[in-house]
Amino acid sequence: MSTSPVDLAQLRAEAEALAPQLTSLRHDLHRIPEVGLHLPSTQARVLAELDGLGLEVTTGTRCSSVVAVLRGARPGPSVLLRGDMDALPVTERSGEPFTSTHDGVMHACGHDLHMAGLVGAARLLAARREEIAGSVVLMFQPGEEGFHGAEIMIAEGVLEAAGEPVVAAYGVHVASSMIPLGVVTGRPGPAMAAADQMYVTIQGRGGHGSMPHLAADPVTVAAEVVLALQTAVTRQFDAHDPVVVSVGRIAAGTVDNVIPATAELDATIRTFSPEQHAIIPERLTRVVEHIAAAHGMTADVRYVRGYPVTVNDPAEVARAARVSGAMFGDDRFVTAPRPISGAEDFSYVLQRVPGAFLFVGATPRGEDPDVAPYNHSAQARFDDDALPVSAAVLAALALDRLAQG
Repeated sequence: MSTSPVDLAQLRAEAEALAPQLTSLRHDLHRIPEVGLHLPSTQARVLAELDGLGLEVTTGTRCSSVVAVLRGARPGPSVLLRGDMDALPVTERSGEPFTSTHDGVMHACGHDLHMAGLVGAARLLAARREEIAGSVVLMFQPGEEGFHGAEIMIAEGVLEAAGEPVVAAYGVHVASSMIPLGVVTGRPGPAMAAADQMYVTIQGRGGHGSMPHLAADPVTVAAEVVLALQTAVTRQFDAHDPVVVSVGRIAAGTVDNVIPATAELDATIRTFSPEQHAIIPERLTRVVEHIAAAHGMTADVRYVRGYPVTVNDPAEVARAARVSGAMFGDDRFVTAPRPISGAEDFSYVLQRVPGAFLFVGATPRGEDPDVAPYNHSAQARFDDDALPVSAAVLAALALDRLAQG
């Protein structure tokens, strides 16, 4: 089989014909958002949508995942398509008529569109089963928002769900701003940052504010640590491979005239290459501990690994550019000039399998992408016209890679 421009034009037309069904599904999912790894209502809705497509469906044991294998008419390799399922603990203020019915929970990151788009891809591929040599693994994943759901699904065998390791993996993420509606974007190499956390407690000695020489003031040391961390990332790391440290929380004391015994600070750390991600914990920990020691104090540092760097395979990004251009026009694929500073747990899949993680613009029609509320905002809105684009891109990537053999 070869995937010609004519094939892709037909695929686009079929995806657009599915738009009303995918929109209805997306609205239903948007009304029932769930947080974390256990999403029973969401899982049930996804299972109902996959019923009747002739897929081999299994569910997870450690989370509410759904894995569906579509087997082609002839043998061949396996590829993976992923859509995440979980929502955020955000009280919705989007004003949409299909707003969340679960208090304090919202699909503010577009995962409802991801699920609907992947269901659309499944339908497009199921209609072409006789043309497919190989298998497609559909990965419906809970727990992307900080719960390491992809890592859990990998441990439960999603990458071997078709009976052999997948040879490529693809994911699509919608954006409620920054990217014009319907535009597909991606970049080779680092596409999204790694995100770690560091929790520090400076151990001093309390006393009265009138006699600081009789105490050991952890507040001034914490302030020095904050500044030293900013110096470290500009002097110990390559400026062309940046590290970003943001201290988001400092806490100490109870009143103005008492020197506390401890001071705490919490920070998020963003790195953009596996090399920097590997060495950052030791270097930052050293800075904190040695500054505390210079003042006769100690520091307890807890460094927590978050998601790794999301790294796209250059050949797979080129594939995405080619198939997107063939379906929608060359101006509809834009190579991203730099990585996104957010983190993504599809990175765990791309550590093991070559593939591409792409973005699709879902900025509401008529709104300026530069000022529209971004993903995770309580006001975030996503245009349903992004759904057939996502479905077509995912299906086209699977078909094109399987045609390669």
